[in-house]
Amino acid sequence: MDWLTPFLPAFIAAYSVQMVGVMSPGPAVALLLGIGAQQGRAAALMTAFGIACGAGLLALATSLGLGILMQEVAWAGTVLRLLGAAYLAWLAWKAMKKAIVPPQVQVAQVQRQPLARLFATGLTLQITNIKALVFWMAAVSVGPAQGAPLPVLLIFALGGMVLSLAGHATWAMILSSRPVRHAYDRARRWVEGTLGVFLGVMAFRMAMERR
Repeated sequence: MDWLTPFLPAFIAAYSVQMVGVMSPGPAVALLLGIGAQQGRAAALMTAFGIACGAGLLALATSLGLGILMQEVAWAGTVLRLLGAAYLAWLAWKAMKKAIVPPQVQVAQVQRQPLARLFATGLTLQITNIKALVFWMAAVSVGPAQGAPLPVLLIFALGGMVLSLAGHATWAMILSSRPVRHAYDRARRWVEGTLGVFLGVMAFRMAMERR
């Protein structure tokens, strides 16, 4: 595994950005909330698996695309890194606003569906979610895109899928339980405040990084 070791710092940086995205409530969380409330925990977990597979596909697609771009255009890596830092700073500002006035998570209106369709729903939501794509572009801008062989990118995408599954499965477990969901609603201010600080630190570090 010595061939993988040089890429591990980039893996950690990219996954740190990804986990902030998973922790921050968005369309995926709203979908899991609606499915968990209407169809139970198993349905929400299957949807989370679909979301995770979509995350893995986005990780691989952005890694390949940005890797090619950065190899062809010398300054592309710097531009993408700064754009990613700006995006994270904007998310940090939004999170701090939510910490001051925490909004309620809106429940997505969904109909009862078989498990296979729930998987497809989660997958489709993730790969068509512009915010998820931009977040992965920010993650990959500090990840192992440039100069990494295909096996490394495949492992990176698999790791992204596993982390997404762990995070969204946790959301599915939490949001399918009404008492825990209410407890989370009461803790939203602290959650958003912590996310805002972490995002701000990540944005600063990304902007200051030199490659």
